[in-house]
Amino acid sequence: MPDLDALLERLKNRQRDLILAAAEHNTMPADSVLKRIAELENAIAAVEAAAGEDVGES
Repeated sequence: MPDLDALLERLKNRQRDLILAAAEHNTMPADSVLKRIAELENAIAAVEAAAGEDVGES
């Protein structure tokens, strides 16, 4: 599970970086940025679910 934890941390950090970068501007972020943030959210949820399954199997 350390591999999943490391992946989860990287995904969350990347998503946070995108959100903070978007917040620096006084305009709406580009659709591509919003899409990437949403895709990362889905990936985060998938990794959390997989980690939960691993815990349930132990």
